[in-house]
This record gives sequence, C-alpha cells and structure tokens, in this order.
Amino acid sequence: MKTAGSLDRRTAYLAVLLFGIVAMCGDVIYEGARSVTGPYLYLLGGTALAVGIVAGLGEFLGYALRLVSGYLADTTRHYWALTFIGYGMLAAVPLLAFAGSWEIAALLFLAERTGKGIRAPAKDAILGNLTAGIGRGWGFGLHEALDQAGAVVGPLVFTAAYLARGDYRTGFLLLAVPFVVLLALLAYVRVRIPDPAGAEAIVRPDESPVPVQALIPYGVFTALVMAGFAAFPLLAYHFSAAGIVPDAEIPLLYAVAMAVDGIVALAAGRLYDSHGLIVLLAIPVCGAAIPVLAFGTAYAGAVAAAVLWGAVMGIQETVLRAAIADFTCISKRGRAYGIFNTVYGVAWFTGSVVIGWAYMLDVRLAVAYAVLMQLMALPVFFRAKGALERGTCKR
Repeated sequence: MKTAGSLDRRTAYLAVLLFGIVAMCGDVIYEGARSVTGPYLYLLGGTALAVGIVAGLGEFLGYALRLVSGYLADTTRHYWALTFIGYGMLAAVPLLAFAGSWEIAALLFLAERTGKGIRAPAKDAILGNLTAGIGRGWGFGLHEALDQAGAVVGPLVFTAAYLARGDYRTGFLLLAVPFVVLLALLAYVRVRIPDPAGAEAIVRPDESPVPVQALIPYGVFTALVMAGFAAFPLLAYHFSAAGIVPDAEIPLLYAVAMAVDGIVALAAGRLYDSHGLIVLLAIPVCGAAIPVLAFGTAYAGAVAAAVLWGAVMGIQETVLRAAIADFTCISKRGRAYGIFNTVYGVAWFTGSVVIGWAYMLDVRLAVAYAVLMQLMALPVFFRAKGALERGTCKR
C-alpha cells in the first residue's frame, strides 16, 4: 500500500489510468442508459411530457447538487466516500431492467443523475491530487480520452443487445458487468492511495490559492463560452430538419465527435502542461465557427461542425478542469469544482434554451447569438489569464 508520502510518478500514472478506466465504465453505463431513456419510458407508458421532465430534472440535479457535494467534500474531507456513494448510485441503471412502470424507471434515471452530482466535485478533486506530479493537463486529458471511449461503447451495447434480443432490458442487465468492474477498480485505487491530498502536499508543498477575485473572470469566461455553445441534439435537429445529413448518419457524426473529443483531450492536455492557459483560446475561436458551419446548408459544413464540436468538448473537459486544480488550494478544491461545474452546466443549459428559441424565430438569429457569446468571451479570457498567472498559486 502506498502512503501519502510515498506516491511516486509510476504509482500516480497507474492511479490516473485506473481512475480513467473507472470513468470509462461509468460512461458505458450512464451514456448507454441515456441513449434509450426516451424510448424506454415510452414503452413503459410515459408521455413526451414525462420524458421531457425526467431529462430536464435529471440534468438539473446532476449540476445543482455539485454545489452542495463540493462543499461537503471540503468540509468533511470524505472525498473517497462521496466518490463511492456517487458511483454506487449507478446501480440504478441495471435495476431499470426490472422497472414495471415508467414512474419507477423515471426514479431510477433520476437516481443515476443524482449520483453524478454527488460524486463529480469529489472525483475531480481526487484527480487533481493524483495528477499533481505527472502534469495536470496530460492527466486530465488521459482521463477524458478514456471517459469518451466509454461514451461511444455504451450506446453500442444497447444497439447490440436490442438487435440480439429485441428489447432494452437485456442491455440494462449487461451494464451490471461494467458496474462491478468499476467498483472493484475504485476500491483498488482507494486502497493504494488512501490520502490523495496528502500525496499532493508532498509533491507541491508550497501551494497557495490565487485571490478569489482572480477566479471571477475565469468563471465569467466559462459562462460566456458555454452560453454560446449549442448542445449537439440542437445541431442534429438542424441536420435532420434541413435535410443536410441523412438521419442514419447523424449518430455516426456524434460518434465521430466523441472520438475527436478523446483525441483532442490528450493533445490539449499536453499543450496545457507546456504552454499554459493560452490553450483555452481555442474554445471561443472554434466555438464561433461551429454555429456558422452547423446551421448552414452544406453537408461538409455539418461534418466540420461535428469535428470542431468534439474538439471544443475535449479542451473544455481537459484544460478547463485541470486549470481549476492548478489555481486552487487543496482544501478548497471540492468547493471550487462544485461552483465551476454548476456555472458550466447552468450556462450551457440556459444558452441552449436561448439558441433553440432564436432558431425557431430565425436560424440567422441563433447563429448571431452563439457567435456573439464567443466573441464576448475573448477579452474576458485575456483578463482571466492575466489575473490567474499573477496569482500566488504557481503551476
């Protein structure tokens, strides 16, 4: 067993890799379930309104609870406990095979999203600890790449199960396998590294937080880029409604976006470790091009938009999160991730609603709004970069 003070580079790499496989198994489970939430509730008698409420409430719980769980993680210091509780709630997904009504299924879907909200800040804080000695960008990038592999595999499990057995219940039952693997690996990492924060304190003994006011521009930057970042379902809606991409190819485009996400995450992580926050400049630059390409009329534009969408997601999930760990002190990191994830989720949800509303009025209005948000983020980025790099917490 490794103690806090004996965490070496090899052990850190192994822990980050195993933590990434845990995340991959988690994505296989919940992305697989989310891919069939609508049709499964329908088969059990749920209405379109019920599906909309379950989906919306689930995402709200998944983000809103992070404020509370992040605070609890820092206050109680029980990062591992909250991580285990959150991942343990993924048990709700295999149990969906036994749901006898849409109401029971809805509760199980909501339980899974609740678990996401409980574990996210604590999990990110632990990952921030583990990556301190190997490069935070690379560590978070490796984690995101494995995570996205699971996001691709999960829906494929349901496709294969449905083709083989003709129902969704088999798919839910199969997801019990990655759930068991997930818990076993998580327990192993917990035993090997019981005190990740203590391990980071050995690696980076002189860490101190940047002033709170230095983090505000970073939060504003995050809110602006997410407010102008259309969710993929809205892009897919336009692809289908405008007849740009055949319906059968739209899931393939999403799979391409997920693959690009994973590849770019690795590259962006490396670049962040060597060049710093300037890597984040790619988010508003590429983000401004996405709506122009996606809401056009050309097939090539739709493909390019999907690729850029995946690339931006890869940078967001890697560099935005890694920087939080670099510029916050260990004792406040759970809280910081809780606030960051809430800002990220609320801004994305609100922005997607505005883009959807603007699209109904005039597609050009939706494009103009999305581009404007990204352009507004540019000066805020340089202010945030300067404020953080002048802070007392050095990378």
